[in-house]
Amino acid sequence: MLELLCPREYVDSIFSIPLVKLKEGGIEGLIFDLDNTLTGWKTEELDIKTRQWFAKLKEMGFRVCLVSNNKKDRVSNFGRILGVPALSKARKPRRRAFREAMRIMNTRPETTAVIGDQIFTDVLGGNRLGLYTILVVPLSKQEFIGTRCMRHLERVVLKILARRNLLRDKV
Repeated sequence: MLELLCPREYVDSIFSIPLVKLKEGGIEGLIFDLDNTLTGWKTEELDIKTRQWFAKLKEMGFRVCLVSNNKKDRVSNFGRILGVPALSKARKPRRRAFREAMRIMNTRPETTAVIGDQIFTDVLGGNRLGLYTILVVPLSKQEFIGTRCMRHLERVVLKILARRNLLRDKV
């Protein structure tokens, strides 16, 4: 069970993701969480650095899809800003939205990575399908109350993973 909660990579931010390594490893599609991965919770804008980084992803040939548990209006708006497909009300860690994102991107589990800030939604959901999972440090401490509660359990899991040498230090 513990391996389902263990990300393949643990990085400080999206900007620390080893894109060349992913590309060389056969990753073609990237599924991104939204809140506290790309932008702060309840924030309505994306900074220019994130927009430029997404342009770089496209230049490198990655296919991208946003998958969020948040509401349609919010998620669709960010999808439009970034020029990528966006799935809302995903109910992660359920597999349906991850499968739909792979269908949209025309990728398979072995060629798809999921990037997010939560172990119990992004990492667990991705690992259940055999995706390459990347955990990022959350952008902000401001979060939905349910998420804040899960962060306590998440810290315990991170300590256990680190103690067992299953968690790579942040790149």
